[in-house]
Amino acid sequence: MSPGDDAGQTRTRLPEGGGDPYGGARRGGRSSSRSLVTVVGVVVLLIAAIAFANRGGGDSAAEEGGGDSPKSAATAPSGEKPVKAKSAGIPSGYAHDRQGAESAAANYAVALGSAEMFSKDRRHEIVTAVYAPDVAAARQTALDQAYSNAEFLTNIGLGKDGKAPAGQTFVSRVVPVGTKATGTTASDASVEVWYTSLFGLSGEGSTNPVTESWYTTTYQLKWINDDWKVTDFQQKDGPVPVGRDQKASTADDMTKAVEEYGGFTYAR
Repeated sequence: MSPGDDAGQTRTRLPEGGGDPYGGARRGGRSSSRSLVTVVGVVVLLIAAIAFANRGGGDSAAEEGGGDSPKSAATAPSGEKPVKAKSAGIPSGYAHDRQGAESAAANYAVALGSAEMFSKDRRHEIVTAVYAPDVAAARQTALDQAYSNAEFLTNIGLGKDGKAPAGQTFVSRVVPVGTKATGTTASDASVEVWYTSLFGLSGEGSTNPVTESWYTTTYQLKWINDDWKVTDFQQKDGPVPVGRDQKASTADDMTKAVEEYGGFTYAR
């Protein structure tokens, strides 16, 4: 996710009256903070990861003989059983095949794009769970530096502890739209995840209201000790749909939606 990056962001009509959606002051310092926020956003996606164990599955990735998704294949229900296990609170136990890699990529993109990444202890759990052992330590150090950057936290409206001001709710969610495996073998997989992200502060007086952005991230995965682990990633903007002529929701409606609507476990 690249919070604060205007490029590729879906436009949403704001309520009439000239103010921002939540009735607070207009956003300040957006231009000056864009570079830093973009860099940190890219680092955040560094963890957008995929860790899952093969519990009961065979080496079907090797049997698929490359197993690339046909160009005409959409992300549609496959009839495969949903995952039942969790690692560090994240869905796991995917099959050692193309569909398992796609499902894992979607679920771990959600975990690594969540607001939990702004909590040091929780962030360490996620990074340890999803990255390859020889990559996790370096990623964790880079992320700790990024998430403790006072200027970055101030620009997105959070305190030094990474928490939202009183009366406001911090929103950071990744919502996968589709996945595509561009290459799979018994030991490696490359999976693209197309998703929309929600990022900002919901609440009266917020100067950083929740906005929407679109990205596609390609994850490089490796099968290590019966787990898929992330080794690298590449992110790009879009595809970005045309925004509809809709009025932005009120702060109260947005906060209720974030608190009342939970996420999903994604399966190919």
